Amino acid sequence: MLDYAQARRLMVDCQLRTFDVNDVAVLDAFDTVSRERFVPHGREDFAYIDQALRLGPQRVMPAPMLLARLIQALAAGPGQRFLDVGAGYGYGAAILGSLGAKGVALEPDPALAAGARERLADRPGVTVMEAPLDSGAADAGPFDAILVNGRVEVRPQTLLDLLSDGGRLACVMGRDRAAKATLFVRAGAAFGSRPLFDATLPALPEFTAEAGFAF
Repeated sequence: MLDYAQARRLMVDCQLRTFDVNDVAVLDAFDTVSRERFVPHGREDFAYIDQALRLGPQRVMPAPMLLARLIQALAAGPGQRFLDVGAGYGYGAAILGSLGAKGVALEPDPALAAGARERLADRPGVTVMEAPLDSGAADAGPFDAILVNGRVEVRPQTLLDLLSDGGRLACVMGRDRAAKATLFVRAGAAFGSRPLFDATLPALPEFTAEAGFAF
C-alpha cells in the first residue's frame, strides 16, 4: 500500500519546490492536505503523479505543480474570501482553506458537488455551491481571490466583476498550446493582467470562444 504521507512529501520536494513554488505557507498546505482524498475512488494511488487527473468530460484536477503556482500567485490568506471555480472534489478549496481563507467551492456537476461536500465536511470555512461556473456564486461575493480550475479561451469578465478592489484571479487562458497561466488584478473599475508561465488545461465550456473568434 502506498505511503501517502511520504508521497505528499516527495510531491512538495520534487515537484513544487523545483517549479518555483517557494511560499512557505503554500508548501505547508500542500504537505498537509491529503490529496488522495480528493480524487475519484479507486484512483488514490495516482493522486501524487505530476499530471492532471481526469474527473469527468472536459474536467480535470490540475497537476500539483500547476495548481500550486496558481494558488501561490493568488496570495490568499487569513481574513480573505475565495472562490474556487470548477472545484471538482474540492482539493483547491481545501488548500485555500488551509491558508486561512474562507469561501466557496463552485461546482455545477451534481456528482462532483456531492463528493466535494463529503470531502470538505470538516472545513467549516468552505461552502460548496452547485451552480453554473459563469454564475460565479455572485450572491456570495465579492472575493479577494478566485481560482479557476480549467482553461478559459475568453476573458472571464463575469468572474472578474466579482473581485474586490485589489482582488486577484488566477487561471489558464488561451487556446491550446498558446495558453498561459495568467493573473488578473482588480484596481477599482480596471483590471490588469500578466502571463505567468506556459500551461494548459481542458477548456471550460462556459468560457470558450465562439467560432471564428481569434484570441
